[in-house]
Amino acid sequence: MGATRQNAALGSDAAQVRGWHFRKDSYFHGVMAMASPSLIALTLFIVWTLLLMALMEVIRSKIALQGTVSANEFRPDNANLSPFMQRLARAHANCIENIPVLGGLLLIAIVSGREYITDPLAYVLVAARFAQSLIHLASSSSAAVTLRFVAFITQVMIGLYWSFKLLTSI
Repeated sequence: MGATRQNAALGSDAAQVRGWHFRKDSYFHGVMAMASPSLIALTLFIVWTLLLMALMEVIRSKIALQGTVSANEFRPDNANLSPFMQRLARAHANCIENIPVLGGLLLIAIVSGREYITDPLAYVLVAARFAQSLIHLASSSSAAVTLRFVAFITQVMIGLYWSFKLLTSI
C-alpha cells in the first residue's frame, strides 16, 4: 500500500511517516501513536523508579504509624533504618542518578526520529536496570556487588554506544 493510500486509510486528520502514525489534531502535534522499544524502555525506567520510591514510602509510612521512627526522623539515605531500607534508598537513588543520562539519550533518539539507534538495546538497558536494583535490594554480599556492577557497566556501555551512534548520525 502506498503512502498516499495509507494516509487516506488513516483519515484526512492523520499522516504516516516511516511507519509512525501521526494525528494532526492531537494535543502534541505529531505525537506518535505506535510506541517504539525506546519509548517503552524510557517509560519502564521511569515507572521502575516510581515503584521503588512508592515501596520506600509505604514502608516508611508503616514504620511511622507503628511509632518506631517519627515522621521527621527519616534520613534521605535511610541510615537510621534497616539494611534493606538503606539498600532500597540507594537503589532508588541509582535510578534517579541515571534517568537524566540514559533516559536523556533515549529521549534524544525518540524526538529526533533516530530510535533505530536505541531500539535494539532499549530492553537490554531496562533489564540491566531492573537487575541492578533487584540485586541491590537482595544483598550487599561480595558476589551481589559484583553482579550489580556487571548490570551497571552494561548500562554504561550501552549509554556510551548510543552516545557515539547519536553523535555520528548528526
